[in-house]
Formats: sequence, C-alpha cells, structure tokens
Amino acid sequence: MFYGSIPALVSPFRDDALDEDAFGALVRWQIACGSHGLAPAGTTGEAPALSAAEHRRVIEICVAEANGKIPVIAGCGANITTKACVLAETAKAAGADAVLVAAPYYNKPSQEGIYAHYAALAQIGIPVILYNIPGRSVIDISVDTMARLAKLEMIAGLKDATADLGRVADQRAQCGANFVQLSGDDLSALGFAAHGGAGCISVTANVAPALCAQMQDALARGDFTVACALNDALQPLHRALFADASPAPAKYALSLLGRCTPDLRLPLTPANDSARKAVENALSGLDLWSR
Repeated sequence: MFYGSIPALVSPFRDDALDEDAFGALVRWQIACGSHGLAPAGTTGEAPALSAAEHRRVIEICVAEANGKIPVIAGCGANITTKACVLAETAKAAGADAVLVAAPYYNKPSQEGIYAHYAALAQIGIPVILYNIPGRSVIDISVDTMARLAKLEMIAGLKDATADLGRVADQRAQCGANFVQLSGDDLSALGFAAHGGAGCISVTANVAPALCAQMQDALARGDFTVACALNDALQPLHRALFADASPAPAKYALSLLGRCTPDLRLPLTPANDSARKAVENALSGLDLWSR
C-alpha cells in the first residue's frame, strides 16, 4: 500500500493563515502527476508551526482530495507520547491511511523509551510508519528496536532519513520483507531502492511530482537506466531544495510555479539569494519554469 513517490507536502500559508485553497489544489496536482501517496503535516509541512486545528485541517483536506485514490500518511510526531497519540487519533478520525511518527526529539529517550513510545501508538489502530531522522531528533532508532516494533501488528514500516544505505539490508533481515522501507532522503533515494527500498517520502516531489513518480515507476519495474537518467536530471533540484533551511527553497520553487506563496512561519525565514538562484537554475534546467 505504501510505495513509490510520496511527497512530503508543504503547508501553504497566505497572510500567516493556512491557505486551504492552495493546499487542496496542490494535492490535486500531485495526484494528477502520478504520485503514489501523500504525506501531509510533516517536517516539510512545518508541522511544529501548525496549531492543533490547522494540523487536523491539513489532514482533512488531504484525505478529502485524495478520496481513496492514493494513501495519505499523516505526520503525527511529537516528543511527548500522549501528544503523539492524540495527533494519531485525530488523523485516524480524519480518515488517514497511516501515521508517520518521528522518533521523540529533544528528550533523548533510551531505546526502551523509544519502543514504549511507538508501542503506545500501535494501540490506536492505524498503521504506524516509524520516522528515523537522527539529524533532527538527535536519537537513532536502532535496528534491534525496529525489529521488536516490527512484531507489533500496526507497525507497518519505516521512513529512513539516516542516508546509511547499508541499514536497508540490516533492517530487512531483522524486520522481515513485509516491513515497508521508504527513503526520507531524495539524494539517496535511487540507491535506497537498489538496496530493496519501496519508495521515497520526498521533498523534491512537491516541486517535480511527475518526474519523481516516473523515477519510482522505473525503479519498480527494474529499469535502472531510465531511473538513473531521471535521477541525474533531478539532482540539481534535490540539492537546491536544501540550499537553505527546508522548506524555504521548496516554497520558493512552488511560488515560481504559481502553486502557493513562499510564506513561512518563524523561526523559518525566506530562502536566501543563493538558494533562490539555485532553485531557479534547477527549475529552468528541467524546463519546469522559464525566466
């Protein structure tokens, strides 16, 4: 159910309010371009800057627009287990197909604490995708802990943003072939698939959804020649979208494409001049935007 190109959707703002019309149109565009799933209210969606009502609304809009065509994996990360559970319950009530939950950040729990955190979420009755991103959470979900969690019925898989491709085989060996492994890093998504990954929860797919979907389709059919060519073409955009704090470059790119404003909420600030230039060059190189 969870595979292919899954954009980690931005949350469009206008005058510091959630731009519901722009978000709905963005979701429809993603579906029309062949995306295989949708991941709203995550890191790229500025989830920490959303109010509880906005977080719920983003998921509701995404679910309504998807209308069962492709799965919705709602971001529900929090560093307090009770809060993460409330978010997951809200996502379940809104009709999400799964929740994406980052390892608890700031608190730096032990591996036993990490296990208990996800075990509590598994009781809610919606599939849970673990999100291992040590660069933001500081802690790493160990392979041994994943193996324990994979035995729980509602733990469906993993978004891996470690960029350690060697872990894919280790995780498959300990968690089993049915444990879905999704890359959380566009730059290593091609290699992740070669190691046995099922897809990518992608920042780049916000901006170039058709190309990202085509690359994942090529990987699914084992056509690495086509996949490599598409990845080579996308590489400048992958890098440009992280030339400044994400999702500032992605929102700037989407503003050039007329999809939303580049507005962010503090402490995030607009993309700097260098990042904007890199985005412009990457979009021009892909014939997605002309100067």
